[in-house]
Parts: sequence; C-alpha cells; structure tokens
Amino acid sequence: MGCCFSDIAGGQQAVGSVNADKYTVGANEAYTAVQNFLKSRGVEGLSYLMEVTESEHIICLLIFVFFFPEILPMIYSLLWHSSFGVRFIAHLSLSASNLRDRDILSKSDPMAVVYTKKPDGSLEELGRTEVILNSLDPLWITKQRVIYYFEILQPLLFRVYDVDSKFHNAPAKMLRLDEQQFLGEAECFLSEIVTKRGRILTLPLRQGTEHKGPSPRLPKFGEITLQVEETIDSKTMVEMVFHCVDLPNKDLFSKSDPFLKIFRPVENGRFVPVCKTEVKMNDLNPLWKPLTLSIQQIGSKDNPLMIDCYNFNNSGNHELLGRMQKSLGDLEKLYISRTGENFYLPTGSSNHHNKILKGQLFVEKFSTSTKHSFLDYIANGYELNFMVAIDFTASNGNPRLPDSLHYLDPSGRLNAYQRAIWSVGEVLEFYDTDKRFPAWGFGGRPIDGPVSHCFNLNGSGSYAEVEGISGIMSAYASALRNVSLAGPTLFGQVINHAAQIADINAARRKYYILLIITDGVITDLQETKDAIIRASDLPLSILIVGVGGADFKEMEVNSHDFHSITIRKFILL
Repeated sequence: MGCCFSDIAGGQQAVGSVNADKYTVGANEAYTAVQNFLKSRGVEGLSYLMEVTESEHIICLLIFVFFFPEILPMIYSLLWHSSFGVRFIAHLSLSASNLRDRDILSKSDPMAVVYTKKPDGSLEELGRTEVILNSLDPLWITKQRVIYYFEILQPLLFRVYDVDSKFHNAPAKMLRLDEQQFLGEAECFLSEIVTKRGRILTLPLRQGTEHKGPSPRLPKFGEITLQVEETIDSKTMVEMVFHCVDLPNKDLFSKSDPFLKIFRPVENGRFVPVCKTEVKMNDLNPLWKPLTLSIQQIGSKDNPLMIDCYNFNNSGNHELLGRMQKSLGDLEKLYISRTGENFYLPTGSSNHHNKILKGQLFVEKFSTSTKHSFLDYIANGYELNFMVAIDFTASNGNPRLPDSLHYLDPSGRLNAYQRAIWSVGEVLEFYDTDKRFPAWGFGGRPIDGPVSHCFNLNGSGSYAEVEGISGIMSAYASALRNVSLAGPTLFGQVINHAAQIADINAARRKYYILLIITDGVITDLQETKDAIIRASDLPLSILIVGVGGADFKEMEVNSHDFHSITIRKFILL
C-alpha cells in the first residue's frame, strides 16, 4: 500500500495515510462559498483526494466555470486569496507525551484528529493520524498538509482519542469519534507554530468543553508537540526493497518479528518518522514489501536517514534490534555494490562507543521515477480524451419509476447521471479532437447475458466508442431499455479496461480522463486498489461522481489508501 503501515494485527495492515488537499487550511470564505454554491446545484462538493499542485487546483476550478459561469466571482475570490501574501506549503507533524492511560490491561491506543476553525466558529476536520497501539508517548507518522498564509489567522484544534480495541482493524477515517475515549485537546494558531524556534510548539492537553469527564484540575492530560516543515517541490519517487540477514533473536519460544522504521532529520536535530515496513513474523532474515518515498518527503538524496529495525511486541514496547544512518545516496550505493551494512546498537553519546552487530541490511531494489502531473502531460502536447462508465446496479431503482436515479423524464429534464455526463463531458469534449468517447456500463445484465461489470454502452460487442456527448446520452438511454439493473458495484474491470487503452495509446501522446458515475460505495476495494496501482504510471486520471443519497464517506477513506501510491489523480465529485 505504499509507505505507511500500522502496528495493528501484527503490524501487517495499514492504518491512515497522508491527507489530501481538500483539507488545506486558508481562504476559508472563498472555499465555503464555492462549496455552498455547488451543493445548491446538486453537486456534493469538490474533493481532491490526491496531492495535486496549485495549478491543477486552478484548472479544476476553471472547468467548473465552464458549466457554472455564475461561480466566477467566487473563484476569483479564491484565487485572489491564493495569489497574494507570504505563504508556503508545509507538513504538520504530531507527537504526544504522558498521555492518560485509559486501558486496564494495556496502554492507550492514541489517534490524533486535526481541525481548523471556520470564521463562524464551526470545525472542519483536516485529517487524522494513524492509530498507535499501546503507547502513552506516540510519535505519529501521518502528516497533515497545510498552507501557511502570513496575512490570515488560521486557528487549529487538536484532539487525541484512545481508540477502542474492537476498532483496531478499521481505517482511521471511518472511526466514529463518539465511540472512542477522549484523552485531551489543545488549540493554537498555525502562525504560533511557524514563528517558534525550529517551528516546534508543545502545548498542554486539556479537557475540552464538549467532553464530559473529571474536573480538569484533577488529572494531567499530557502534552502534544507540533512541528511545521516547509515542503520541497519534487516529483522524483524512489522505490526500495530491503532485506536483512542474521538479525538477533529476542523471543523466547519463537523468532523475532522484525520491521523497519525510517526517520529523517528536522531543523532542531530531532528525527521524525517517514515510513515503516510491515512486520515479518518469526523471521531473522526478512524480505519486506517495496517502500516508496518521494524526495519531497526526504529533502534530498544526500540527507541522512535513520533506519531502525525493531522486534514487534503486542504491548507496544518494540525492542530495537539495530540502527544505522544512511542517505538515499548511500542506500543506492549498497544496491549497486550488492553489499550489506551492519547494524549497530547505540551504547553512548558518541558513535565510537556503538556496538557493531552481526545483522546486516541489504538493498534488493533501488529505482527512481518521476511522478508526472496532469499539467505535465498537457504542457507537453498530450491530447485529452474522455471515457465514461455508468453504474447500472439495482440500487439506482427501477428506471420506469420517477424516483429512480435512472428515470428518463418525458419532459426532457435530465436525471443525475445525464447531468454529470453533460456537465463534465461538455468541457472535455472541447479538448478532444476526434470527439469519439469510449462509454461503458457496469453492474448490469445485458439482454440474454450474465451480469457484466464492463459492457459497451452502445450495445456493440466489438467497440465501445460513440460520437460526442450526444452519442453518450443516446447510448445511455438505449442501454436503459436493454440492460437489466443488477449488481454489485465493482470498479476494477472498468479501470483495467481504461488503463489498457491508455497504455496502448501512450505513444500517441494521449491523456485519458475516466469518469465513473455511481450511486454507491465500491465493493471490490482490493481489486480497485490493484487496478489503480497498475495504472499509476499511465497518462490516466480517474474522476468519480457520486449521485443519490448514499453515504460516500467510505470513498474518501479508500482514496486516502491510494494516496501513498504513485498515482496521478483520484477525484471525488
């Protein structure tokens, strides 16, 4: 899943990931105005579920101007806020100490939630950390991406919760906070952190006014430490595979359960965690899954990294099996030379007193790649090409009834699917020279056939293209008369098919945008993840439009899972 794994269930499942730009702090009034306008037009909001550049934000907003011209003043206000004043893009790191222990037989399992306060006093969640098991002094890996504006006061609120053990296998974003135990909260302005020496601020946690409990004078709630680091704009990605040999055995009746944790230095000399591997159970010679890092996370290939190897313990007290300090450049040399590096155990303040260990680290793979953005492709002359996939599952309702999302109104009023096709397609059609668009359906049963999760909307067995947006609309209306609604909601086959087309035509400088319109949450999560990973290096973007009254919150979690993977863009409209 990328570069962030939790310690849940043996440390083999990932919990949480870097948060997305939809939660960027700043220019609240303009963003709120845009969001409210889109809701008034039946669009649930604009969410960027990948880390996209500022220019891509502007492109996507301008696309909305095409079919919502009256939004232009609000867009202008947003861009005005974004274009003037001192600012920088930063990552916010969190750690805590001396938290209250709310568990009886173990320690608390803390998770932090970050909010920004809007001008009206309401809270907007920016993101959550992963869950750290059995720790009263957590050092979270998950960073919150924020934009600091010199001329705007940006109030932040931090709340820490002890996550109940029955929720440990659930993604952090899906946890209901009212079902977790509150450990304390703190608040400050972003500028308070930025102006501190080393951009580090430690605040005492206190009992919030909204949380009932003992008097704040009785218990101490611990402290939370916040650190802001300016990000470096780099598109270079590094993928590595690590292998260790001859690790020490620390378990009595079995072998050690090792995992690696990589840290990078920050301005004050501290090291903050960047990523960690999965846990390998009972293995003194582990070979881990690939780790992917961006130079943006590290700073440069020459910056020293601290690599710790731990023996996993369910108590949360992981034993240090060995340590080394190497830069990415050093790790690349180990890969080229096919040699290993010995771990050491720190025994004093000087490196000369470190104990050299028998255990070694090998780099089995070291490869670099460039993560191209949407604008990179367009700036290099790629032609935009539009593809669409429509949900034909039974949850949409009987198309013959007016309450169905697929109902074709005799008066000519567009249903939710038609509005989405027309709104997005009308813009993209302008940039597509041949105006021929592949159009598919999924989750339906074509005449005299089984349920298909990728069938040609035009009814053809050999080709999927139709002529222009009007062709999509006609093929959609025809399919409703010839396809029975079924299910479940599966995206994997459609994404694989779109990726295959993008791959075949990559040499022809074509960039594809796949629009998936659905009324429900996907049920083939792993297959969808795998499909997106395979398509990560292709000139392909995926947009998802959710229609109807379903709760699409889980879709946000799924896209956060994809965030650590090198994919271009995954947008939920």
